[in-house]
Amino acid sequence: MVMARRASPSLPAAALLLLLMQAVSGQRVKVIPEVTAYPGDEVSLRCSFVDPNGEVKKSQVTWIRDIYHEKKQNIAVYNPMFGESYPESSIKGRVSFRTSSLDDPTIVINPVKLEDEGSYICEYATYPSGNEEGVTKLYVLAKPVNYGDAIQVQEGPKSVPVARCVSSSGKPPAEISWISSFPGNVTTENQTNANGTVTVISTFSLVPSGLIHDYVVTCQVHHKTLVTPEKFNIKLNVNHSPVVSISGYDDNWYLGREGASLVCQSRANPPATSVTWKAANGKIPDSVQVNGDVLQVKKVDPSVNTTFICEVTNSVGVSQRELSVFVRDTPKPMAVAATGSIIGGIIAAVLIIGVLVTIYMIVKRHRKNDTDDDFEGPPTYKPPPPQKTGGSLNSLDKIQKFPKENSTLLQTEYFQKEPVTELDNFDDPPTDSAPVEYIELGQSYNPELQDYPPYTADEHDDDYLEQMNPIYNQLSYPEPRSVPRSSAFVMSPAMYV
Repeated sequence: MVMARRASPSLPAAALLLLLMQAVSGQRVKVIPEVTAYPGDEVSLRCSFVDPNGEVKKSQVTWIRDIYHEKKQNIAVYNPMFGESYPESSIKGRVSFRTSSLDDPTIVINPVKLEDEGSYICEYATYPSGNEEGVTKLYVLAKPVNYGDAIQVQEGPKSVPVARCVSSSGKPPAEISWISSFPGNVTTENQTNANGTVTVISTFSLVPSGLIHDYVVTCQVHHKTLVTPEKFNIKLNVNHSPVVSISGYDDNWYLGREGASLVCQSRANPPATSVTWKAANGKIPDSVQVNGDVLQVKKVDPSVNTTFICEVTNSVGVSQRELSVFVRDTPKPMAVAATGSIIGGIIAAVLIIGVLVTIYMIVKRHRKNDTDDDFEGPPTYKPPPPQKTGGSLNSLDKIQKFPKENSTLLQTEYFQKEPVTELDNFDDPPTDSAPVEYIELGQSYNPELQDYPPYTADEHDDDYLEQMNPIYNQLSYPEPRSVPRSSAFVMSPAMYV
C-alpha cells in the first residue's frame, strides 16, 4: 500500500507560526480581555504578572487608556518607592488602585461614564526583559429608551410612513424589527448622540386606506441590555372618507307591511358629520319618515318601490350607498317553507335514529339467542367402555338414587359408570352376587351430598330420568341379541349407545 505524504509547510510560514506561539507563551501580564459596565456602576480592571520562578524584577506598573487608537493617556501609576500617581485625565478622581502592590495592580473606576469606554493597557516595567503589557477592552452599555407610535396620515394612492418605532440613547445601537399581517416597507436611521449613545428610528410604510385604519402592527426592539425584545403594538391611524353600508332590508317588503326600516351604517375617520337619505326618483315617499341614519316606513305602498340612497360626509370626503327595494303584492312564503323544511328534517332525523336503534336491538337479541343455543345441544360426552367384572350386558339392576331437590341436570358429569359383568354367557341372567358399581346421573358436585343411599331399579326409573331431561331416553340399552359364545369376544354396552 502506498501512503500519501503530507506536504510540509514552507519555511516562512513555519517560522511565523513559531514566533506566534512564542509570543503567546511569553505573555506574562494577565488581564481580562473584555469587561462590560453600565453608566453609574463600579468596574474593576484586573491585572497581574506571572513569574513562577521569580526571575523577573518588576519596578513599576502603569495603566494607559487608549481612546479608539487616537491618543493614549496615563491614568494610574504605581512605584514601590514613590507610591501611587494619577496623572491628569478624563477619569481622574474616579480611578484608584485596589491595592498598592506590583503583584495585584488592579484599578477601580467608580462611577463609570459612557465616555470611559475604550481600551486599557496594564504595562509592567521589568528587568531584564523590559516593558510587558496586557490589554482590556471596556464596554459601557447604555439601556435605550424605547417607544412606538402611529403616524396619522390621510388615505391616498402613495406609500407613506404609517408607524414609527424609536430606540433612544442606546449603546450599542439597538436593532428594530416589524411584525405585520400585510406587507409594508421598513426604513431605519441611526443618529449618534454627543455622549456616544445612538438613537435608532425605524418607520413602517404602506399605501394608506380606510381598510387598514385601526389595524395593529408590532415593532420589536432588540438590545444587549434587554433579556427579551421589547414589543410595541401600534394601532394605525388613517384619515379616510366614510365607508357606508345599508342594513334592514330582507327582500320581503309587501303591500301593507308595517314597521319596515333601513339603517345607514358608516365607518369614518374622523367621524361622520352628516347622514342624508335620498330617493333615486328625487323625492322621499310620503309613507317614509327619516330620523338621522334610520329610514322608517310607516306602511309599505307602491311608492316605496324605489332606490334609496344614503350619503355620509366627514372632513375627508363624501361617500354613499344605494339599495333598491322591491315591493311584493303578498308576503314571500320563504319563512314558512324554511320552517317546514327544518321541522321535516328533524322528524326525518328522529325516524332514522329510531330505525337504527331498532335494528341494533334486533341484531343484539339474535346474537344473544345464538349464544344461548350453543349451550342447549345434547351432551357430547360418551361413557367409557365397560370393565370386565362379570354378569350380563343388561345389568341395570342397581342404580344409586339421589334426591331430586339436589339434582342439577347436564352439569359436569353427564354419564357415570354403570354395572357391567363379564360376557362369558349372554343367556345367563345376572346374579345378585355380581359386583356392581353405582353411578350418579347428572349430579353436580356437592361435598355435602357425596354419599347417597342406593335404591333398587324399578319400572319408575325410566320415567324419572325422562322427567329430568328427555335426553336420558337415549341412555337405555336394548336387550342383547344372542351371539355365538366366545371367550375372546366381549361386547361393550357402549356399542348400543
